[in-house]
Amino acid sequence: MSRVALVTGSSRGIGREVARQLAARGDRVIVTSRSAEAAAKTASAIGSLAVAHALETSDPKSVDAIARFVEKEFGTLAVLVNNAAILLDEGRDIDQVEPREFEETWRVNTFGPFLMTRRFAPLLRKGGHGRVVNVSSGAGQLSKMSGYAPSYSTSKAALSAVTILFANALRRDGVLVNSAAPGWVRTDMGGRSATRSVEEGADTIVWLATLPDGGPTAGFFHDRRPIAW
Repeated sequence: MSRVALVTGSSRGIGREVARQLAARGDRVIVTSRSAEAAAKTASAIGSLAVAHALETSDPKSVDAIARFVEKEFGTLAVLVNNAAILLDEGRDIDQVEPREFEETWRVNTFGPFLMTRRFAPLLRKGGHGRVVNVSSGAGQLSKMSGYAPSYSTSKAALSAVTILFANALRRDGVLVNSAAPGWVRTDMGGRSATRSVEEGADTIVWLATLPDGGPTAGFFHDRRPIAW
């Protein structure tokens, strides 16, 4: 029986490539986007193992709606990839950031993964082999943090805490929860000058999504290697 995987923000970029690679491995993949049309177009391109659903990860009602869809259609969830994110304040110092931008970034980049993982925890526990991957960034490493994109960087640093807390809460049920730093990837967010392809950016995420039982949990990884928080 195919595993069921849900990838947020998967109509384009790294999320799309993660969804494509998981489907290529034989997983049933739920492609999501704020736009139902964009999600459907991507799911159609991936193939018969992909289905589409609109999702706004920072909206509890939208999160509950997709959870009820998964409960009804599949009854379980093996993989949750929290990929959806926004970058609004690149090129500014923290004293120049608008409070609205800071709040919106945190709602998508940190609150969204919290809502998704909390709501899907029962389905992830159900199979006893759940995998959660939070797509983070080297910009969120406290050990290397500078002044880059303050709202984005701090939201990703907070995502590290969310990762560790969920890993500790779910480990007794066989659910592994980790964060991945894809690197500077050629996407709409990363830009054309980025040094890595979407295939390279997706690799560690897919690896974490397919870890064997007994694999690492509560970790932060880049190129399949642990890195400092």
